[in-house]
Amino acid sequence: MSRSALVGNVAAMLQDAGFVVSDRIAIRPKSFDLAARRGEDLVLLKILGNIDAFDGIIGSEMRRLGSYLNATPLVIGLRTRDENLKPGVVYFRHGVPVINPDTAMDFFVEGVPPLIYAAPGGLYVSLDGDILAEERKERGWSLGRLATELGVSRRTVSKYEDGMNASIEVAVQLEDLFNRPFSNPVDVLDGADDVRDSEPTPADPAADPADEHIVSVLTSAGFRVHPTARAPFKAVSEDEDRRERTNMLTGHSPFTRSAQKRAEIMSSLGEITQTRSVYFVEETQKRTSVDGTGIVSCEELAAIDDPDLIRDLIRERARDPAEG
Repeated sequence: MSRSALVGNVAAMLQDAGFVVSDRIAIRPKSFDLAARRGEDLVLLKILGNIDAFDGIIGSEMRRLGSYLNATPLVIGLRTRDENLKPGVVYFRHGVPVINPDTAMDFFVEGVPPLIYAAPGGLYVSLDGDILAEERKERGWSLGRLATELGVSRRTVSKYEDGMNASIEVAVQLEDLFNRPFSNPVDVLDGADDVRDSEPTPADPAADPADEHIVSVLTSAGFRVHPTARAPFKAVSEDEDRRERTNMLTGHSPFTRSAQKRAEIMSSLGEITQTRSVYFVEETQKRTSVDGTGIVSCEELAAIDDPDLIRDLIRERARDPAEG
């Protein structure tokens, strides 16, 4: 299956599951292919035939964007090296959860979350230690008795009951012994939380030197600007004005056909991520927006000294995400 067909299939699957899906990002650079929202759940998706193409630069970018936009970065892929990704298993690459299309279908459409995750050394599950301890005590088994049945140490059983994860082999043994499962599902939409806790979100990249004057103006106007490295927009900017703390996707370049295409994609992404989008251009333009993305010339910015007037101009040009 071609990558284009795979992206189309994933988009259709998400729509069947009740998500609103952005236009496909068909420009470069791009750290993700689609954005999708269902209620409060926002997902940024990278879709690959071979997940070995997912490198640390893209992983860091997706994690940063997830933090800025309150979204879950997620990779959907088919294989790694010469091995197909297993259904029902959550993998992790560079702090981002990875699943195959069957797992995505089960989770998003059928509402059946995966139970297994891959980590160095094999496949693991998250055990419900409290229920395991209750079942053991109801049988009158000591920690040592259960340890003997499992072929592990008494200390290991104690750790299972305290919440330590177990190999899939141990999980199967426990299910056979007690005739019930003890595995907690892996919540894909929160699947990278533990990884983020242990690996803090990477720092923002430096702004492109060509964008430094835009960053300076926005910062002086009360925005916190987060430059991007490989997104279809130059930055995510947060309006620190207490009246309205709204994220904004920001672009900047001369107004070419390519810039217009980026503005259109930013508009589609803005609808899904519920953010404004604004594109700063070098030349004065008659157009004030492209599909809801505000167009503001650098000349206009240079003529405004009042931070409130800059924010007002952006609000006037860029579609309010609350208006849909």
